[in-house]
Amino acid sequence: MGMSILVQILTGFGAKTLHRCEKVEEAKDAIGKVEVDLIICDALGASGAGYDFVEWLRGSRIEPNCYVPVLLTAGHTPSNAVARARDCGAHFVMAKPLTPIAVLERILWIAREGRRFVECDTYMGPDRRFKNEGVPSGMVGRRRDDLHGDIGQAETPNMDQEVIDSLMKTRRVEL
Repeated sequence: MGMSILVQILTGFGAKTLHRCEKVEEAKDAIGKVEVDLIICDALGASGAGYDFVEWLRGSRIEPNCYVPVLLTAGHTPSNAVARARDCGAHFVMAKPLTPIAVLERILWIAREGRRFVECDTYMGPDRRFKNEGVPSGMVGRRRDDLHGDIGQAETPNMDQEVIDSLMKTRRVEL
């Protein structure tokens, strides 16, 4: 998908300021000068350096841009390409061709997800684990918010079916 189509999609969403960079060097220069809210880049790009750009961005420590959400697009998304995108620090990978609704859904998902940002010697980026199903049996938790100890009995009565139904009722939401 051409960059002009992606620009049309984003301006259709109401984006006011877009920085179009054809080459990785241009993007690196822009990152050093301008604060951005979202980066959408091709995983391979003309020079094949989309993954390397994201790794550079995360490792650059140029605040606040090194923490900005990154959405990678790719024409072909085999599992090893998705794993590479995850490991370089991208928030999400989208397969081309992109549709406006798919782009909007991913942007909203990234905005709402609230995944923690991990900084260590070998990786910097969003927490690669999408689910938090608790600590595996017999293991010690590594996350700061992992619960330790036994879970006790409920102190108050359980909810009745009427309360549960009211929580599950469909409601209108304005975005």
